[in-house]
Amino acid sequence: MDDTKKLLWVKILHTGIWLFFNVVIFYLLYAVIVNKIDKWVWICLGLIVMEGLILLVFKAVCPITLIARKYSDSQAHNFDIFLPEWLAKHNKTIYTSIVTFSVIVLIYQLIWNSRP
Repeated sequence: MDDTKKLLWVKILHTGIWLFFNVVIFYLLYAVIVNKIDKWVWICLGLIVMEGLILLVFKAVCPITLIARKYSDSQAHNFDIFLPEWLAKHNKTIYTSIVTFSVIVLIYQLIWNSRP
């Protein structure tokens, strides 16, 4: 398989994982807004923390991006994923903001609902 096909498969995998984490993050956001704090909220938080730890270990670079680098020398932010350039460039900022907001709302819901 040539590098172009390998990069295509990496992009498909990366986009699939990105879509999965969109479901995770937006379920978390939905659940805390409607105050449906269930086991899935905690699973979502666990997955998000796991992703954060992976990014921490890899110095804020997704390990899939490192794999894709083997097959491309492109400097585009979206060379390794099927996203628009602007979204790939600002992905971490956008989703970190959504997760931070969700955690703040979760804390509020937990405190508000524990009052007598």
